[in-house]
Amino acid sequence: MPTTAQSPREVIALCRQREIRAIDLRFADFRGQQRHFTIPVEQLTEAGFEDGFGFDGSSMQGWQAIHESDMLIVPDSQTAFVDPFLTNTIAILCNVRDPVTHQSYPRDPRSIARKAELYMQSTGIADKALFGSDTEFFVFDEVTYDQSERHAFYHLESGEGQWSRGGDSPIREPYQVRHRDGYLTMPPMDSLQGLRTELMLALEESGVSVQSQQRATASGGQCRIELRPDTPLKSGDHLLRLKYLARNFAVRQGKVATFMPKPIWNDNGSGLHMHLSLFQEDEPLFAGSGYGGLSETAMHAMGGILQHAPALLAFCCPGTNSYKRLIPGFDAPVNLSYSYRNRSAAIRIPANSGEEADRRIEFRCPDPSCNPYLAMSAVLMAMLDGIQNKISPGRPLDKDLYDLEPEEQDNVPSTPGRLDQALQALESDRDFLLRGDVFTPDVLDNWIAFKQAEEVDAVNQRPHPYEFAMYFDC
Repeated sequence: MPTTAQSPREVIALCRQREIRAIDLRFADFRGQQRHFTIPVEQLTEAGFEDGFGFDGSSMQGWQAIHESDMLIVPDSQTAFVDPFLTNTIAILCNVRDPVTHQSYPRDPRSIARKAELYMQSTGIADKALFGSDTEFFVFDEVTYDQSERHAFYHLESGEGQWSRGGDSPIREPYQVRHRDGYLTMPPMDSLQGLRTELMLALEESGVSVQSQQRATASGGQCRIELRPDTPLKSGDHLLRLKYLARNFAVRQGKVATFMPKPIWNDNGSGLHMHLSLFQEDEPLFAGSGYGGLSETAMHAMGGILQHAPALLAFCCPGTNSYKRLIPGFDAPVNLSYSYRNRSAAIRIPANSGEEADRRIEFRCPDPSCNPYLAMSAVLMAMLDGIQNKISPGRPLDKDLYDLEPEEQDNVPSTPGRLDQALQALESDRDFLLRGDVFTPDVLDNWIAFKQAEEVDAVNQRPHPYEFAMYFDC
């Protein structure tokens, strides 16, 4: 029996077939986190898919002021699925609208993704963009953390890592993943195979196509789920569902999942590698006879991404922790260059079997803490700007970029080293995002202000535990 539906009528029919009693209405906030409230199934009518349901938009950071708090969420029937964790419940993603004008709310991330797709089509460059996502995350056995005026700490536990091998501590698990050697290990070392398979099958059952699941490189339970390409809007929906299901499958097994990009010092971080391609009337626009089998259109798209990369990272790597991943030596793409098959470049051109429809580029800088709607919309706008202005990506670098000689390294631009640098880049390089009213000045100004005050300044004001090790006896 199906667990998904497409039209409002099909959703209501599915409710009857599955004896659904509750409808969980969900939406993405400004940061990309899901919010929800639940209504009895009797309240969901076909008219509800047009008229929506009211909620208070003032209680979430970065959204409405208290004097204009009333807002609407309007269910998108194509996102409905039977929730495997909530009893007799269908979950539906919603669009956010103004209750007076019924227009899309400019700060609604899903609205921005829709506008980016419409703007792309209006340019005549392409009628479809596909974004595949290769998403990494950690599953730990236990996590504790706290911060106050008088203490700050975090503590991670994982039976997969070698963390218990120091000193006289006994080895709790005889089969443990060696440091930074977890990639594609087999059970019993790979103790999370069952969890990842459950997650993969649940995604497939809910209508999200999965390319593969696998054990990633870092110790401590790093996982990877690769989702098949779809439009920016649908890919954003799929990533929200992936996060929701991953966290709940972990909790079911007494564990905890995190999409924080760099939870472990001195180990690999988690990326969200974006596989990008454009089409016009089902004809692939990135396939050609140039470098790596790419077309001139694809080369210019790469040029747009590389030129705007510092600004893009304000959305693609949106946290202070993101820049602890973007450092040399841990397989993270810190060099703003491109290369065929080379994973040390910011943009990799994957090898394929020669199928033109599969020809794509892979932007490796983003991480899974991003708001996927905003990140993917910004990347699409950068590609379109590169194509419109015929921006050259420069020469490829077909060598290990981590081992460049100093004089070579000086000629290769690098990613910003801190979030505030990315926000400054977004402040000065924003015109390409404003085209077609995709990102409004209000959205960009509020994003920069929120990130600076609530994250950059908040972290800068607090003593770091390692500062005690360095300075306490000075």
